[in-house]
Amino acid sequence: LYSMEVEGTAEPAFVDVDQGLTLACIAFLCLLLVAMIIRCAKVIMDPYSAIPTSTWEEQHLDD
Repeated sequence: LYSMEVEGTAEPAFVDVDQGLTLACIAFLCLLLVAMIIRCAKVIMDPYSAIPTSTWEEQHLDD
């Protein structure tokens, strides 16, 4: 009975490490997703800010 308790306490330690790594990866992916959503929202709100200034300068030179 004692050996079963030792095995039972040893396995959750590995499960916790795997679970922690999984949660860390999920948290990182969620942060990346939020960053991309914010970036896309900024482009949708002000699409002209995404155009490089060199494009504007060339347009003004042509006029």
